[in-house]
Amino acid sequence: MPYPKKNLNANESIALDMHPHWWYFAEPAAALVGAIVLGIVILAKADNDALKWIALILLAVSALWLVGRYLKWITTNFVITSQRLIFRQGVFAKSGIEIPLERVNNVNFNQSVFERVLGAGDLLIESGGEDGQQRFTDIRKPDKVQNLVHAQMEGLAMRRGGYARAAASESDVTAQLERLEGLLDRGTISQDEFDAQKRKLLG
Repeated sequence: MPYPKKNLNANESIALDMHPHWWYFAEPAAALVGAIVLGIVILAKADNDALKWIALILLAVSALWLVGRYLKWITTNFVITSQRLIFRQGVFAKSGIEIPLERVNNVNFNQSVFERVLGAGDLLIESGGEDGQQRFTDIRKPDKVQNLVHAQMEGLAMRRGGYARAAASESDVTAQLERLEGLLDRGTISQDEFDAQKRKLLG
């Protein structure tokens, strides 16, 4: 289930939207396989009805665990946009974390040898907010995600710098127009000269 675009801000775009790595299913999947094997052994060799019922209950519980984990998986999103980092999870009750990119101080990733083989790992994001540090587990290819976060941060800084330069340029034009109006009022320049300079300033 993708992150709803209706929750994005104006002029905000999604650079990455992903669910946890498939390793997220390891525990319930292993429990289900174990319950199936145990059930086969008990049904084949045991004559005790109580043991058969126990095996069936274990099988049902492990299957429900796997289904519940899947529902949680499809409703868990780690999102990187042009402005924020967003983490949302929850089937019925929802919880989430949002970190503006300008508040991100550092992005670290951690992988064990086994996780590196699988292509999974953890991200530790340090920010200037109240929470300070946030750890996100079962991230796919965390090294590439780290690079993407840095790229989005640089892109945001460049856009902010461009807006600042544009605002400064507009302010400079306004100041020059006011100066020309003052010269016109004092009679230092003629109306034709004022109009020519105004056209030049306004492009």
